[in-house]
Amino acid sequence: MKTDNKELITEIAERMRIDNPWWSTGKIPEDINSMNRRLYLDIFYDMVKETSVRRGVILMGPRRVGKTIMIYHTIDRLIADGINPQHILYLSIDTPIYMGMSLEALLKTACNILQLDPAAENLYIFYDEVQYLKNWEMHLKSLIDTYRKSKFIVSGSAAAALKMKSDESGAGRFHDFKLPPLTFNEYIHLLGLDNLIIRRSIEWKGININAFDTVDINELNRLFIKYINFGGYPEVVFSDEIQRNPGLYMRRDIVDKVMVKDLPGLYGISDTQELYRLFIHIAYRSGCEFTYEDLSVNSGIRKELIKKYISYLESAFLIKVIHRIDNNAKRLQRITRFKIYLTNPSIRCALFSPLNEGDAALGNMVETAIFSQRIQREEDIYYANWKIGRNDGEVDMVGLDIMSQKPVWAVEMKWSDRYYEMPGELSSLLSFMVSNELNEAIVSSRTKFGRKELDKVSLTFIPSALYAYLMGYNTILKKAINS
Repeated sequence: MKTDNKELITEIAERMRIDNPWWSTGKIPEDINSMNRRLYLDIFYDMVKETSVRRGVILMGPRRVGKTIMIYHTIDRLIADGINPQHILYLSIDTPIYMGMSLEALLKTACNILQLDPAAENLYIFYDEVQYLKNWEMHLKSLIDTYRKSKFIVSGSAAAALKMKSDESGAGRFHDFKLPPLTFNEYIHLLGLDNLIIRRSIEWKGININAFDTVDINELNRLFIKYINFGGYPEVVFSDEIQRNPGLYMRRDIVDKVMVKDLPGLYGISDTQELYRLFIHIAYRSGCEFTYEDLSVNSGIRKELIKKYISYLESAFLIKVIHRIDNNAKRLQRITRFKIYLTNPSIRCALFSPLNEGDAALGNMVETAIFSQRIQREEDIYYANWKIGRNDGEVDMVGLDIMSQKPVWAVEMKWSDRYYEMPGELSSLLSFMVSNELNEAIVSSRTKFGRKELDKVSLTFIPSALYAYLMGYNTILKKAINS
């Protein structure tokens, strides 16, 4: 038995050396080092380097958005900033040979290999796929309290589970960092096509604000459609093989694992096929208005269960529910109708098939893509929908002032240049603006950029691809400011 234990310890040590090549080389693996960095890296790195407040960092997000790669890029930057490579530990909890080992046991084993005293050294410890360890949050809190000089960072793909555990047990100990799917401006950046984008200013509420233009709108639109189909996941962006058969990879590794493993394990769901059926129905109609009654009839699932399933899917960062206001921007007391958007338009492609320029569903997915750039900010966004006698209307996106609860901006999302030529046809938007004393609004188009002055109001037209790029850029900028 002693011999078996000795062999096991030797194998564990060898596994740790393989996973931490910088202990001997001082560098992360070259193939990972050659990858472009996500634009969220700067924000995450500042959180990792923050040591004045003793808090662990929880890196969470949907599956396959590049969390592990960002950890490696963080390690590369730590080494570049002068941190001793042997003071940086990477431990993936789903490694089979680590089965049954606690976070502390893994830490002590790594320190024994490196001949370090974990209580005396300033270490950076990364635990990947931490959701595979039961009660990880209690282990982590204990480590933060015990090893006060070290910084602990954990990550995991079961985003809903990590968020729940962090909220329950991490008050004052954990700092959450959500890594979303790629924004459109990150997509352009990772492809090395920033030269397509140029800065320009637009007039908004009497002042010039920073925005973007392009040297080739047709090429940018082509890339935007490709982003809608494949752009949410870094690995898919660079793989022609996956893009040829997105369902095989993306559905199996991204959607199926959440439906079959993550959510059932967290919420005790017994009928995973029922949950999957509801999600398929929603994903196909992303950006549409739903009611619980219609969802129940179309899916064959009881309304009470549908409400639970929607909250589960939202907690897994797969969908976002957007609530309705009326033509006077009043929120409805009784929620009977709502919109649901995929948090990443590429999920639709994974479940069904890639969209082309002429597909009828492309308009809804353009809207979903634009929405997905903004909902990552965790701010309240609404849509307006009303019916008064024979007068009905809808506005796609409305922001309310926190204090006054009055509209401060409105956006109508279109994949067409028609309304640039005939802005008076935007009757719902114009009516909403007059009712709520909004002087300006934004309308996305296919290729047109410009400003239209109408009676008492102004409409700023921006191509949808550029508007998505701007929203993604501003989302990362806002996260950087608030971090």
